[in-house]
Amino acid sequence: MTKAPASSRFTYLCDGAEIYRRSFATIRAEADLARFTREEEHVAVRMIHACGMVEIAADIVFSGEPVRHARQALREGAPILCDSKMLAHGIITARLPRDNEVICSLDDPASVLLAQQLGTTRSAAALELCKDKLDGAIVAIGNAPTALFHLLGMLDAITARPACVVGMPVGFVGAAESKAALITEARVPFITVTGRKGGSAMAAAALNAIASDAE
Repeated sequence: MTKAPASSRFTYLCDGAEIYRRSFATIRAEADLARFTREEEHVAVRMIHACGMVEIAADIVFSGEPVRHARQALREGAPILCDSKMLAHGIITARLPRDNEVICSLDDPASVLLAQQLGTTRSAAALELCKDKLDGAIVAIGNAPTALFHLLGMLDAITARPACVVGMPVGFVGAAESKAALITEARVPFITVTGRKGGSAMAAAALNAIASDAE
């Protein structure tokens, strides 16, 4: 059915497949996607779809072939380490090619004490708790700038390296700065969106787009 039920006083499209088709057609018509590779464009379109802003195409940064590295990591069974439960729940696990583990340690009681010891947020402490799983993993940060800053500090101190960082913390304090630091200092493949914009929905959309072609 493409139109609203006769009982509705509103006129709207309610065919899910057609809604998706028109949405992606609109994005491709209105967003400037020319600078992206084909695999980057696939991810960028879904990030734009998640936030409804075609103008963010100019702010999306891919570095070090992150889509290729992330897909390969998923095929090899790598886990996804998340900074928030919202992000973890936004990942469509049915698309993950090896039943990859999606990990968010915020509910681990140890994160509270560790955050106090480190003088940081629970999101950053939760990432610290996953340090032994970092090598070859995908790290996804969609909420907390402190988690992204902490990750960069971890990478200074240890030899383990994630396969890809999806770094999209959102907000008015630290978000833009943490992503600027990711761009200049990470030295690992990453996807980010500069400035204050970002969020768990955009990070999950990027991961779901990556996973959809990782099988």
